[in-house]
Amino acid sequence: MTDTVSRPLRLNAVSYPATIPSVAQPAYDRDKVTVGVVHFGPGAFHRAHQACYFDQLLNSDPRWGICAVSLKSPGVRDALEPQDGLYTLAQLDAKTTFRIVGSILEVLVAPEDPPAVFARLAASMTRMVTLTVTEKGYCLTGDGKLDTAHPDIVHDLAHPREPVSAVGYLVEGLRRRHLAGLPPYAVVACDNLGDNGWRLKAATVAFAEAIDPELAAWIETEGRFPRTMVDSITPATDDALRERVEKATGLSDAWPIQREAFTQWVVEDVLGDDAPDLASVGVTLTDDVRGFERAKLRLLNGVHSTIAYAGLLKGHETVFEAISDPDLAQIAEDLMVQDIIPTLTAPRGLDLAAYAQAILARFRNPEIRHLLSQIAWDGSQKLPFRILGTVVDALEAGRSVDRLALPLAAWMHVIRRRAAEGVKIVDPLAERLVETAAACTGDASTDVASFLKLEPMFSRELASNAAFVAALEKAYAALS
Repeated sequence: MTDTVSRPLRLNAVSYPATIPSVAQPAYDRDKVTVGVVHFGPGAFHRAHQACYFDQLLNSDPRWGICAVSLKSPGVRDALEPQDGLYTLAQLDAKTTFRIVGSILEVLVAPEDPPAVFARLAASMTRMVTLTVTEKGYCLTGDGKLDTAHPDIVHDLAHPREPVSAVGYLVEGLRRRHLAGLPPYAVVACDNLGDNGWRLKAATVAFAEAIDPELAAWIETEGRFPRTMVDSITPATDDALRERVEKATGLSDAWPIQREAFTQWVVEDVLGDDAPDLASVGVTLTDDVRGFERAKLRLLNGVHSTIAYAGLLKGHETVFEAISDPDLAQIAEDLMVQDIIPTLTAPRGLDLAAYAQAILARFRNPEIRHLLSQIAWDGSQKLPFRILGTVVDALEAGRSVDRLALPLAAWMHVIRRRAAEGVKIVDPLAERLVETAAACTGDASTDVASFLKLEPMFSRELASNAAFVAALEKAYAALS
């Protein structure tokens, strides 16, 4: 006689009402939900972010269920189809909570069934298309225009009825709506790309212009492509999460998702009267997305880089470890309050002081294991936007840049140390950085001068600014 081990039931529409009462479940009748949103790129971030906002919205308006479309891999479809689109979200906070999300009604794999994708895009009930396809999924050139030399765009322009790119699918869907006399759907890009909506509209119009100028003119005039900003740390799913979810819910979930409790979605207020009431579920509608982007870039990303480089120098491994260091925590707060906030103009609806404190609270979340080494990657590309813009504004206002010099000096020391230890430097300028580090002697004025020769990271004007150079040399010497 062999022992048998009972396996937990698979999460699906039949089993999920049996989950532990403390696990939040959809409060709406999923049988009454209809598809109003088509989403391209149903990866972890979408399911942790936009899908959760729509899940909340379905409590009051059943018209905004999601048809998720994968442009390449069937992985999400294969995981969620046996689960009727359901999955578990673990919100990582001081007390982790679990929630069953039911807003995804179907998952399509575009290469396997293009007609089904076209049917959803052309349906009168579809009024919004959202995207999380990463920056490269937009097929843009370095200056933000449609890359007509990209293999996917080359294919789609030659075969516009058989697209493989996100832009190609958008245009074919819009073409079918135009022929049917339907209004265009709103297109909401949710990737971290400056002016994402405007860039996607320009690319979509350029693609349409190449195949149908009349269609391009209609998209240009009638199309709504709001700019957006999204934010929430979403660690990758692993077996530890699957085990944790199974223990919490009593059900087996092939692809649960985890994220921090904090989540933010800012959308330019141009969606129109037939748009979902996103504001009712916490989405910020604004006419100043750039203001929110700038605040995030300088307060969140700038301080992230600061504690990453300074933390690595002190032997810390994660953001939580670094922010638990009293000295680094004080530097982070002082940098935000005294140096960064004075360079920002708060957009309507954003309290900068409260936002700064919320960021610090996020850094202190022990459930999020965010490696400093990952944040430190590509410093030559990140620091000009995260720190140097603030430096320039402070110098122009006649304020001290002593604290702002700290992350830059710490970055220089991290590069110098890693080069000396033979550790691979992950940066587009890696070769030049290694050469620069090899020439360092430990003397602050000599070493700083060598790093300031790195163009275009440091402009000639900034590299010759006496106040900036003096602050850098002082910070570099203090960290030696």
